[in-house]
Amino acid sequence: MYDSRLNELTEAYGEYTMEQANLDWYGSIKKQGIDYIKELSYYDKKAIHNLKYFTWVEQQGKDVEELNAQWYDENYWEERFSIVSEWDKLIEEFNEKTGVTI
Repeated sequence: MYDSRLNELTEAYGEYTMEQANLDWYGSIKKQGIDYIKELSYYDKKAIHNLKYFTWVEQQGKDVEELNAQWYDENYWEERFSIVSEWDKLIEEFNEKTGVTI
């Protein structure tokens, strides 16, 4: 989760404690049955990835090369998530400009 989102939740609900983590774990996460979980094979993962073509390329107008990079480039996701703090700053700036700040 983004640091900014964690800060918002902390402000709204207080510090996330070990007690709350235990309540979350035993109260809902641990109770999830196998009907909510699927262990994916390589081919399952590839099929799900290929379903992104419609939203990624056709709807959002992204390059198919970038979609392929998500699957084939070993550094793609690491590079994307290495700039999360920059994304947080841009989101905060945008929210301030639009008056959406919480």
